[in-house]
Amino acid sequence: MRKERLIVPLLVVLLLVWLVGQAVSSWLFEREMARTLADLEARGEIDIQRLDVEQGWWTSTGRIRLAPLLGQAWQLELTYQAQHGVLSTLLNGEAMLRHGPDGVNLFGDSLASSPPQWEASYHTLNGVLEGRIQLSPLRITQQQRELAFDGGRLRFSGEQGNWRLRAQLSAWTLSDGAVRLEVGPATLNSHYAYTQDARAFTQEDRLQIESLSWHQPQLELDATAFRLANRISLDEQELRMQLDIDLGEIHAAEQVLLTGQVEAELSRLNADAIRHTMARLRELAASGVHGDDPDALLAALEPYLLAMLKDSPRLDLQRLELDSPMLGLAARVDGALFFDGRRLDALSLVDFEEPAVKERWRRRLDGDFTWHELPTVVALWLGLPLDTRTLEVDIGRGQVRVNGRPLPPLWR
Repeated sequence: MRKERLIVPLLVVLLLVWLVGQAVSSWLFEREMARTLADLEARGEIDIQRLDVEQGWWTSTGRIRLAPLLGQAWQLELTYQAQHGVLSTLLNGEAMLRHGPDGVNLFGDSLASSPPQWEASYHTLNGVLEGRIQLSPLRITQQQRELAFDGGRLRFSGEQGNWRLRAQLSAWTLSDGAVRLEVGPATLNSHYAYTQDARAFTQEDRLQIESLSWHQPQLELDATAFRLANRISLDEQELRMQLDIDLGEIHAAEQVLLTGQVEAELSRLNADAIRHTMARLRELAASGVHGDDPDALLAALEPYLLAMLKDSPRLDLQRLELDSPMLGLAARVDGALFFDGRRLDALSLVDFEEPAVKERWRRRLDGDFTWHELPTVVALWLGLPLDTRTLEVDIGRGQVRVNGRPLPPLWR
């Protein structure tokens, strides 16, 4: 009898624990979504809004709208419905892409295809979100032009401050009469890690295209295993951008036309100036004053953009290796280019097209590059001795010299 008396209080306690768990799960989901969207917006590239939000203990709904900070080129809207559980929240919805100032729906209006569906799960205890988006095949035909895409899928996962994306895209083909471009399949892996408010971040992207072909009368080019990797990092001192390209093999007439790799890095872009630029850009976007006037926008941002150069940026060409077995040519180049960031008040972006202003910018450039194992035909083209095997390119205050002599006209 005593045990039976304990059953009802125990059930009440379990019910209360469950209700509290539901409430906490809903609250944590809402908090993490708001924090994550705020951090992504702080990156400064897109404007993010949440609309029609209805939060409940068991279900929550709403819309997330993403658009470029300035202009009306596109707008992505994600609807969501969240089913809250004590340990996890299940989400699903659709992705609607609009384009142009009139906000025309891409799916349904421009394309006879339904919007992509997405689903995800949010784990309450560790704050990890995992999800996927399925892209359906589509085909667009306009007279002789046709675009065909075989579909794909995107997977994303992560938590606040650390996100990953993997996209697997099937081949797509663009044809116009006898001209045909085919790309894919392709894989994209992206990793974005950041501190609160995106004050510092690192983004790494790796794209691999298995095949790429361009066919037209009298010309056929086929490429395989094209790879591109980039890394962008912002810390307390600078923004640094690294690029690595592997061309794979490009074939023409059943021969290898070109292979090669490129590694380059841009550094010394002042970090505080970049953060100030993005903050000012958000202020201008919120005011709406310069939205349709690029010249006025550039004038408003000019002091901030110029300040990004005050640490004298440098571009390092760490590796440029190109080989053309078909043409019998090769290039092995490395070097660096520097920009003089002193006395920036003498420069202008607004009046850049004026010859005097262009000259002031050009005179800020210094650097040197070395072309190893110079092909004979290039030495002949530049008017150098035919036995020249190393080409030294020196840039001083914008003036280019090759092997100690002024650069000759490249086109006669």
